[in-house]
Amino acid sequence: MQKSSKIFVAGGTGLVGSAIIKRLVELNYDHIHASYLSRQPDEFLSFCGVKFHKLNLLSQKETLEFFKNETPEFVFLAAAKVGGILANNKFRADFIADNLQIQNNVILSCFETKVKKLIYLGSSCIYPKNCPQPILEDYLLTSPLEFTNEPYAIAKIAGIKMCESYNLQHGTNYISVMPTNLYGLNDNFDFQNSHVLPALLRKIHLGKCLEKHDYKSIKDDLIRFATEGIHQNSSETECLQVLSKFGIEHNKEKNQVVIELWGTGNPRREFLHADDMADACVNIMQKIDFKDIIDKKFESFVSEHPDSIKEIRNAHINIGTGVDISISELAEMIKSIIGFNGSFIWNETKPDGTFQKLLDVSFLKSLGWQSSIDLKSGIAKIYESYIHFGK
Repeated sequence: MQKSSKIFVAGGTGLVGSAIIKRLVELNYDHIHASYLSRQPDEFLSFCGVKFHKLNLLSQKETLEFFKNETPEFVFLAAAKVGGILANNKFRADFIADNLQIQNNVILSCFETKVKKLIYLGSSCIYPKNCPQPILEDYLLTSPLEFTNEPYAIAKIAGIKMCESYNLQHGTNYISVMPTNLYGLNDNFDFQNSHVLPALLRKIHLGKCLEKHDYKSIKDDLIRFATEGIHQNSSETECLQVLSKFGIEHNKEKNQVVIELWGTGNPRREFLHADDMADACVNIMQKIDFKDIIDKKFESFVSEHPDSIKEIRNAHINIGTGVDISISELAEMIKSIIGFNGSFIWNETKPDGTFQKLLDVSFLKSLGWQSSIDLKSGIAKIYESYIHFGK
């Protein structure tokens, strides 16, 4: 990939897509195109020389026309319908149908227009619910998936196998990467659809505001995320009712703010900053081809079974830190960073999801890359951005 190569980032305004664009800009790539649908480019993305296209990747016709007209050489497929436990379980049909359609349209368009290389982004939720820890790439499809995100996971698994199959049948260079739980500067903080880390950060931030009786900041935050029923003329009482709905309220008996959190707090999760994820994706695009993965990962099988059909499967790459933390420990870490003095109540009637999802990242390290942003400093960085944006 040359500095003048034509690069397309599908889903350029999301958490991962925007981080990939920023990394490409930092490295002086100057021919970047990106798509968006409803989420507009932020201030940085609007002024960094990237050409944004409003593009509905659910439309096969519109997607293929874009590829034929713009002829990108290198593609990062970061577009997806994503969400937390609540959204995944509530909108099961949407999550499987939309993600299958998006990735099929992009991958088929890449093939039709002879794209040189594709990086397809999946998710660590592709692995079985009761997977041995840490999770190797070869554990894919070895036992049942976690129920709440099964439709999304199946769609992502289909994308992995589609990329593998095109590579094996047609000699394409499509690489699938599976990131662990991501967080970053362009995250989704909506209570209904966000993942655990941004949801915790926002809840605890609002808890701190309530502690300080800072009702202006509470209202500003609720307006910023278009909370139903809240507007500039909303009263303190109306804002407090919304906070209570999301489990944030002042407990008179304890004389402190108490925040209700879902589950037991015991499940463990691994978190990777989106900037690290972007650096890994760009590094793989620059330096690693599908052939390199085959040579490194399957050389022993080929040498031991020279006359057999090469059973090449699970040629995707895990991307993570190799370190996890319990959700309760994460909540306490965010509490310390924000300076919240209240307490948490864990609602054990709510689902925990998979108990542990720690990726084995030894293969990625063998390819020459590892993460560099530690969790505490990464969270502090996004919180600073969060409160700055709200002012």
